[in-house]
Amino acid sequence: MEPAPDAHHPDCADVMLNLPEQVGDYQQRLSSSQGTAAWGDPAAVVLRCGVEPIGPTEHPCVSPAGVDWVWIEHDDHTQLVTFGRVPAVELLLDQEHITESSMMNVQAALSGPVQEIDQERECLPIDEAEL
Repeated sequence: MEPAPDAHHPDCADVMLNLPEQVGDYQQRLSSSQGTAAWGDPAAVVLRCGVEPIGPTEHPCVSPAGVDWVWIEHDDHTQLVTFGRVPAVELLLDQEHITESSMMNVQAALSGPVQEIDQERECLPIDEAEL
């Protein structure tokens, strides 16, 4: 796994120290890259702390367990990026292993550790956003 550009940020260390050993049905794997973690073999869930914070976007935002996550669909995976936290945290979810219904469980399990990073902004519902 490639570390994120700001993986050395002190808040990433707090996130990494609080990660669960299990997410859903998947056990955490060892990672030698700073600010990264993975669950499952092959990796069903990958976390990278220290990614570029995301700005205003039209992608949907969900907030399980008090953390705003921007949801971006790709052909083979779903990318979730925290909104309003610096540094940002990214989750990459393999669509072959993580179903849409289990994504909220993954987000909820990893939102606790992510709350170690102070939230500076919140997602707005689309009907409240300035268009």
